[in-house]
Amino acid sequence: MKGILAVALLMASSRVALAEDVIGHASVVDGDTLMIHGISIRLWGVDAPKAGQLCRGEDGDQYRCSIEAANKPGTFIALRQVNCNPINLDRYGRTVATCSVDGADLGEWLVRSGLALDLPQYSLGRYGSVQHEAEQAKRGIWKGSHVEPSLYRVCIRAGGRPVDCSNDANAHP
Repeated sequence: MKGILAVALLMASSRVALAEDVIGHASVVDGDTLMIHGISIRLWGVDAPKAGQLCRGEDGDQYRCSIEAANKPGTFIALRQVNCNPINLDRYGRTVATCSVDGADLGEWLVRSGLALDLPQYSLGRYGSVQHEAEQAKRGIWKGSHVEPSLYRVCIRAGGRPVDCSNDANAHP
């Protein structure tokens, strides 16, 4: 009975937490995760390279695209306020939200800059056209080749090393 009550309280509190926008100065945890007022926010509909992930540049050499994906949003946001509209909670307890800076959709900015991929299974293709634009313009991860972040995570969870999991021989040309 105590377990059922605890789950009910957790569900009720998460609904309350999702009822209001989260607004404030953000720190960038990684390319698609922010922290505002101690709340971990996963950006809705996008997936950025993960910690340790490498990509290949136009010269074929590997570079730390995960660092680029984490640093550039911090520069874009700077000291401006971020406004996040919660959608739900993910399985890790993070708030999944669309976020904007001065009216600019942060997810769209990331995908347009080639720092993240559209996740059409969640975004319903909302960022598909800007991803195509980034790919055509060879921005960010599109300037060379990359392993999709979801495949990289699977490889790491299976015990792979970051350099091996970033091997993009069969990835995007």
